[in-house]
Amino acid sequence: MYVQILDQLIERHTGWWSANDWLTQFGPDPDRANYPDSYRGMIPRELWGNYDVPGWTANGIEPWGLQLDPIAADGNLFYRGFFSVMLGMRSLIADDDRWNEPFDLIRDGPNTFTWTHSSIVQELADRWRDRPEGCQCENTKVWPV
Repeated sequence: MYVQILDQLIERHTGWWSANDWLTQFGPDPDRANYPDSYRGMIPRELWGNYDVPGWTANGIEPWGLQLDPIAADGNLFYRGFFSVMLGMRSLIADDDRWNEPFDLIRDGPNTFTWTHSSIVQELADRWRDRPEGCQCENTKVWPV
């Protein structure tokens, strides 16, 4: 039963809506000059009004450019991380290796990306190794080691 539940959650995580914010929040937040005062603790004082609040993914900003694959993107750590946790939990309790076979992600015509559990985890490990300053969650927001 738990494997079936995880399979359903993982399947949902392979669709377009799972990466909705990454696939729709392009460039700087157009509302960042109008954030409420309650956001001040999340934004460096000297950048107030000219910096995106955590949660705005800023896909497409320079120097990274538009990256529609939510796994291979320079940002989007949270997506890879949560997905890896679900895949890892399933691998611990299942008798098969279903998600280590190639599967499609996003499935939006030309924006369909093929991954496996192992290749996602390898991508995440490579990011941590290659970026000693930490991985980006949203673009410009680094999670240090």
